[in-house]
Amino acid sequence: MMSSCKGVGGEVSAAAAVPHVLAVDDSSVDRAVIAAILRSSKFRVTAVDSGKRALELLGSEANVSMIITDYWMPEMTGYELLKKVKESSKLKAIPVVIMSSENVPTRITRCLEEGAEDFLLKPVRASDVSRLCNRVLR
Repeated sequence: MMSSCKGVGGEVSAAAAVPHVLAVDDSSVDRAVIAAILRSSKFRVTAVDSGKRALELLGSEANVSMIITDYWMPEMTGYELLKKVKESSKLKAIPVVIMSSENVPTRITRCLEEGAEDFLLKPVRASDVSRLCNRVLR
């Protein structure tokens, strides 16, 4: 049986009891898969199809516990989204996880050096989400 995660810092308020994850992927199939895995692990999920929409949502939604984003997307890559989040004084504390179907060590290193919490290879599995929950949202 999977248990839900506490919010960042371990506080247990009504909002923190169910961590809110922003899932960003231009592929509707991949977006549906990651959202289903996250929801099965007791996360509240908002799924959007672009980095631009993610930034719009982050501007109006203060209660995001983690961002999980695809690397390759049109208009704005996941790496560019990561940089914008980490450059923002309001958003920089939100953990960002990058996903990609391509295992490119230099890309992975660059994302981690820019501040990504983790880099997941697609297809993302429930065990990946469980590990993230334990490590990132402790």
